[in-house]
Amino acid sequence: MDASLLAVLTESERLLVAETDRDALAMLDEDGAIALETRIRRARDKYVGQYRRGASARVPERGGRGKARPENSRARSKAEAFERALAQVSRRVAVLARESAAALRAERLAAAKAARQSDWPGSGEMVPRQRRQGPDAAPEPTGERPLRNPATEKERAGTLAQGARRQARRDSKRAGAR
Repeated sequence: MDASLLAVLTESERLLVAETDRDALAMLDEDGAIALETRIRRARDKYVGQYRRGASARVPERGGRGKARPENSRARSKAEAFERALAQVSRRVAVLARESAAALRAERLAAAKAARQSDWPGSGEMVPRQRRQGPDAAPEPTGERPLRNPATEKERAGTLAQGARRQARRDSKRAGAR
C-alpha cells in the first residue's frame, strides 16, 4: 500500500491494515478471513461516512461536496486505505469460499456415490424393490361430492365449454351493437 495512505492512519489502524498482508492472509482460515473482512468494512464505512458528512456540512459555504473535497482529504485518504485493504481481504475470502464449496461438493458426491453403490445388486446386500402405492380410493362418493373420474371430468369440461360458448355469443352481440 502507498506510504502516503499509511501515513494518515493511526497505529491501531495501521495494525488492522497490516493484517491484510499476503502472508498474514495466507495463515487465516475462512472464518478468520470473514471476521477480518467485517472489521475492515466497519472501519471503511466509518471513514466514508465521516468524509461525506464533513463535505456535506460545507456544501452551503462551498456550493458542493466536490468543492469541499480538499479540506476533507484526511477522511478521504483513510477511506481509500481501508477500501484497498477490504478489496484484498474480499479476494481472499472469495478464494477460501470457493475452496470450501468444492470440498463440500466432493464430500456430498462421495457420500451419494457410496450410498448408491451399497444398494446395487452384487454389493453383498440386496434391497427389494418397493412399489409405490397411493391412497386407496373410496368405493363410493362421500357426502354429496361425487368421485372424480374420467367421465365426470369430461362432463365438467363440457359444461365449462358450453358456458364459454354462451359468453362468446353474448360478447359478439354486444360488439356488433356498438
